[in-house]
Amino acid sequence: MKRYIYIFLSFSFILNFIACDLEELPQATASRIAIFETASGLELYSNSFYEMLPTPYDGVFAIDDNSDLIARNNVDSRFMPNALSPATSSGWSWSNLRNINYFIENTEQSPVAEKEHYLGLARFFRAYFYFGMIKRFGDVPWIDRTIDVDDDETLYGPRHDRFAVMEYVLEDLNYAIEHISTISEPTRTLITKDVARAFKTRVCLYEASFRKYHTQYGKEGTANTWFEEVVKTADEIKGYSLVEGANAYRNLFLQKTPNSNETILAVTLDANLQVFSSRNRRTISPTYGNRPSLTRRFINTYLNIDGNPFTSDPDYKTTPFTEEVKNRDLRLGQTIRVGDYHRTENGAPIIAPPNLEQAYTGYQIIKGCYDERFPYDDESRNENAHLIFRYAEILLNKAEALAELGTMTDAEWASTIGALRTRAGIQGTTLTQKPSTADPYMIEFYDGKFTDPVLLEVLRERAVEMITEGLRPDDLIRWRLGDLFAEAPMNGMYVPALGDYDLNEDGIMDVCFYRGERPSSSQASVFVDVTSAGVGNRILSNGDSGEIIWNPGAREWLDKKYLYPIPEADFLKNPNLGQNPGWE
Repeated sequence: MKRYIYIFLSFSFILNFIACDLEELPQATASRIAIFETASGLELYSNSFYEMLPTPYDGVFAIDDNSDLIARNNVDSRFMPNALSPATSSGWSWSNLRNINYFIENTEQSPVAEKEHYLGLARFFRAYFYFGMIKRFGDVPWIDRTIDVDDDETLYGPRHDRFAVMEYVLEDLNYAIEHISTISEPTRTLITKDVARAFKTRVCLYEASFRKYHTQYGKEGTANTWFEEVVKTADEIKGYSLVEGANAYRNLFLQKTPNSNETILAVTLDANLQVFSSRNRRTISPTYGNRPSLTRRFINTYLNIDGNPFTSDPDYKTTPFTEEVKNRDLRLGQTIRVGDYHRTENGAPIIAPPNLEQAYTGYQIIKGCYDERFPYDDESRNENAHLIFRYAEILLNKAEALAELGTMTDAEWASTIGALRTRAGIQGTTLTQKPSTADPYMIEFYDGKFTDPVLLEVLRERAVEMITEGLRPDDLIRWRLGDLFAEAPMNGMYVPALGDYDLNEDGIMDVCFYRGERPSSSQASVFVDVTSAGVGNRILSNGDSGEIIWNPGAREWLDKKYLYPIPEADFLKNPNLGQNPGWE
């Protein structure tokens, strides 16, 4: 937690000479010498950049709520009809970039021997900043210096081509990897060479896929160069391993101190500094947050423990919950409530089947959530670290790049996808041999966009391993599968008929599905009325039976939504920015 203290001091120390507007110059003060002419000053200033990382309160766990894999309450404004517009858009903020560029300009003139390390940190964060802006807005102005107040050409100039700016992002990341002096560090909370490498694999994979699948830009021929960068950089990351053992996958996300074997970068929390997360509350509370639950469409992709697809069973569509969760990939039971899952209330153990008052589909998330109810479900008091980069993602990034390049071997398969599936308890040849036949369910899952059996299995693994870690929306964008944001069904567990159901086979009825009048004879603790299909309601797909279908409200996808519109106020201030296609 020292970093949070450093950040607070950094802001207090440099507040007087950081500008607030793009056209303002940072003003030098007597503190400038203390900052830029001492190693401690450079460290203090550079710690302010960490504020750009996901916040301790929100982390990354809610990002996937806006994807095709999770059902949630309401609809995000991006996917709600007529909600997103230049008037409602946001995010065209450049204060972080000004802070970074001011630091770079002054540090380049510093006499401090270790200045290259701090310049590497600054350029990592500049790449981090620009990657976020490019994903959101596409073309952006590339600015690598502080701007004079009379520099109208820059202040009121046009945006630069996103593909050209991405080349600068890659340059910054390569510089960071070369000059940051620390390879790794035990707390996993600081930017190191390996963090820069991990981020580079994520950036390059995004860019490679974007160039390949967004064919309107005509950049398909440049995609493989970026895929190759993913593989090369992933191979440079050494000294990490997948955590093994019973419940290893779930426990990885419950630790206050991140596991240093698998974690590459984390944001940590501390009750002593009143730095908490809202993870339990946002995931479990029936009245707070998005109330996320996994969809059955996604649950079906978890393999059987023998390595075969669950969907190869001709009766999979009508398999009830208590049976469909048995003999599956062990990550399923470490991601949602299944079987004999227990929680505690003030330390006392309680049986905790899926609660359909909290989870619309019945597939209730436990990944990253404490088992203790009080006070975590009702207050934002979680202290478990948010994992930003971990070794599993590096293996997945590399595997996807190899699949896209067509160079996956059985040996590479075993060391990437096979390793992840081994930890998940999966058995069979899928651990050592790349697939030769495409799973029809996975072809349909991705709307027929992918047919290569190796790539489809990599994508299956990516979704299962990384669920709730904030990557899924970007994945759909880079693959140009935005339609799934609106068209993927918000479906839940299969219900054979109206009536009471015991979801964990303990002899106690957990939920009653009914239509019309609530049955007085039911012994269930939760009642779900499936009469009306209106917004905020659930029905069964066949009326009195079938999959739960949740209606969060109207969802819409238009291709212009691959990019956010330039906010109206910023466009009016500088019409030379232009507007993104479809938002004019």
